[in-house]
Amino acid sequence: MNLNATLIAQFVVFFILAGFTMKFVWPPLINALDERAKKIADGLAAADRGKADLAAAEKRVQAELASARDEGQKRIGDAEKRAQLIIEEAKKTAAEEAVRIIANAKAEAEQQVTKAREELRGEVATLAVKGAEHILKREVNAAAHADLLNQLKTEL
Repeated sequence: MNLNATLIAQFVVFFILAGFTMKFVWPPLINALDERAKKIADGLAAADRGKADLAAAEKRVQAELASARDEGQKRIGDAEKRAQLIIEEAKKTAAEEAVRIIANAKAEAEQQVTKAREELRGEVATLAVKGAEHILKREVNAAAHADLLNQLKTEL
């Protein structure tokens, strides 16, 4: 056998095998690798989008929490103001009621004092008549001396 013929036959077989491999084996392998690379790139892009969405969601959550906190503080402040207004109204109403009660009590006390004075005047007039009877040792007619007794009441 000739070494050149064997070498040429091996070259021909090698080139046929290389051509067959390039024509039928490499394209499916390249497609599989390309698809795999595309899936990996899509997965990485989705992960980046997910991270960006997560960061945006966290920012929105923080903004909503801050807004809710501010709203809660505002409502608490409004409630405290309303409570102060209610307390002030209650104090004002209580003060007005106290003034009214004191005025009624003073008026009632004044009426009682006037009534007591009238009763005392009547009793003093009666005692004066009795005293005059004892002094004069005779009976004084209250009907006959009504003008004198009324004058005595007013002087007392």
